[in-house]
Amino acid sequence: MMMSSNNMECSAKAREEEEITKISLMRSLVETQDPSSKEVDDMTIRRFLRARELDVEKASSMFLKYLKWRRSFVPNGFISPSELTHEIQQNKMFLQGSDNKGRPISVLLAARHFQHNGGLDEFKRFILYIFDKILARMPPGQDKFIVIGDLDGWGYANCDIRAYLAALSLLQDYYPERLGKMFIVHAPYVFMAAWKIVHPFIDVKTRKKIVFVENKSLKSTLLEEIDESQLPEMYGGTLPLIPIQDS
Repeated sequence: MMMSSNNMECSAKAREEEEITKISLMRSLVETQDPSSKEVDDMTIRRFLRARELDVEKASSMFLKYLKWRRSFVPNGFISPSELTHEIQQNKMFLQGSDNKGRPISVLLAARHFQHNGGLDEFKRFILYIFDKILARMPPGQDKFIVIGDLDGWGYANCDIRAYLAALSLLQDYYPERLGKMFIVHAPYVFMAAWKIVHPFIDVKTRKKIVFVENKSLKSTLLEEIDESQLPEMYGGTLPLIPIQDS
């Protein structure tokens, strides 16, 4: 048993050393092609490397695409609530508390989502706005967040496959290794038809972070990773939900 523990420690140390080396290599590569990358910290570089199995070239390509996308999609450097009129009116995204690892907790009330006149572009801006809000709450040394996706009351009127795929693409392509875990709660049977369409587009790493929680074990499952003082009231905790725009 001691040998196994020592081997694990050696393996973890070797991987850490490999990551440090590759962070340096990747930084040299991307800074040559995009000087703005000098402002990015090592944790960000590491996330893109891990998303591409420490392949420096693939991670660099992915990261440079992110920088280019961010500049074109958010020319002002941030998304203003005034650009999200329809999304914010739906009052469906909340941000409060953190889990036992210090990861911020967001809650999505999916039955409040409907397609609107703002279209897919406004929805994408809203997703980016959410990411920026969550990342602003990250404690030092933490880079992941938790999502509770609540499907209570969800029906076909709420189904929006294009929006689901857009959110997934933004997460996987531009915010890799950010999702810590997603708890899907109160999922009705009708949702599984939409899930079957979306599931093939979810990469293997992300799939492992998505957990469907049965109603009978909802509170106990959430309490395994979230203290009652940090859990929203609607799940048996003590925190009120705080709309993302007010967080």
